[in-house]
Amino acid sequence: MENELLNKIVKILDEKKAIDLKTIDIKEKSSLADYMVVASGTSTTHIKALADNVEEELKKENILPHKIEGYNSNSWILMDYLDVIVNIFTEADREHYKLEDLWEKLN
Repeated sequence: MENELLNKIVKILDEKKAIDLKTIDIKEKSSLADYMVVASGTSTTHIKALADNVEEELKKENILPHKIEGYNSNSWILMDYLDVIVNIFTEADREHYKLEDLWEKLN
């Protein structure tokens, strides 16, 4: 993990007790971003708190998301910071979608 933004995001999520925090280097697999972060929360309240905290902490450094999707879905929030895409799931939905498995199979 040599990306400064990635390191900041991981630190923020870790401090707020994100579950099973993973980073995936997708530079060679996609033109969408360089890195993907996948994390879970214990409840819909927790995943929203995780997303809110990432947004608030990065905003203090004038780093704004390009787009946020799914905030009101109660199961999966996607935050696009261009170089880094953050996916925050409930544990059940993360198990259902298996997003990191899909990306890791793209070798």
